[in-house]
Amino acid sequence: MKRPAYPSDLNDREWDWLSQHLPDPKVSRRGNPQWHPLREIVNAIFYLLRSGCAWRMLPHDFPPWSAVYYHFRQWRLNGTWEEISAVLHEDVRIQAGRNPEPSACIIDSQSVKTTEVGGMRGYDAGKKVSGRKRHILVDTMGLLVAVVVHTADIQDRDGAKLLLQKVSKWLPRLELVWADGGYAGQLIQWVSDTCGWLLEIVRRSDDVKGFKVLPRRWVVERTFAWLNLNRRLSKDYERLTKTGESMIYAAMIRLMVKRLARS
Repeated sequence: MKRPAYPSDLNDREWDWLSQHLPDPKVSRRGNPQWHPLREIVNAIFYLLRSGCAWRMLPHDFPPWSAVYYHFRQWRLNGTWEEISAVLHEDVRIQAGRNPEPSACIIDSQSVKTTEVGGMRGYDAGKKVSGRKRHILVDTMGLLVAVVVHTADIQDRDGAKLLLQKVSKWLPRLELVWADGGYAGQLIQWVSDTCGWLLEIVRRSDDVKGFKVLPRRWVVERTFAWLNLNRRLSKDYERLTKTGESMIYAAMIRLMVKRLARS
C-alpha cells in the first residue's frame, strides 16, 4: 500500500529532473545491495529539511533513519549535493532564457544561532548572535551559486574571501559582485587582484528613513527568505559546518527542481 504523500515529497516530474543526477545506487554502496527506493530516501531528506525534525524522529513510513542519513552523509562527502545544485542552477537559467553561467552575483551573510549539539561557533557582536554565519553567493535570479558556513565571529570581509576563493576558478563569466557596506574597504582591491572582478558596494542613503528596498541587495535577502522556509535551517543544528552547507544546497535543489518541473 502506498503511503500518503507529505507536502515535501517530490512529484513524478520533479523526480524525473532530480533522479538523472543522483549517483547510481548499485555502485554507491559497497557490499550490501540497495534495499530502499532511492526516491523515498530523497523524500525523507526533504521531509527532515522542511519539517526541522531530528534524524531519529523521521516518520516510520520512510526508510530507517540510519539509511537516510547514510545517503545524505555520503553525498556530502563526495560532493554530490554541490554538484547537483550547480547542474540544476544551469538548467534553471537556460529555461529562463539566460546564459548558463552568471556574469553578476550578490554576496551576503546570515548569522544564526547554534544548538547544544556542539561544533564550531563564535559570537557576532554586531548581530549579538552566538553561533555561525552562512555566507552565500547568488546570481541575479536569487539562485544559489555557492555557500560557506563558518563561525559567527569572523568578519564579513574575511568570510567573503573564503567564499570568493572557493568559486573564483569556476565562474569564468563573472565580472561584477554586489555587496553591502560591511564589505567595503580593502576587500574591494583584494577581489580585483585575486579574482579579477569588480566588487560594487550598494549603500543605503543617510537621507532615507524607514524601510527602503536597495538595488540588487534585495535579491539575496529574498534567497535567505526562501531558505528559511525550511525549519531545519531556522538555526544551525549541525555539528559540522560542511553538513550545514549541504543542508543549504539541498534546500536550493528542492526549490530549483520544483521550478523546473513546473515550467
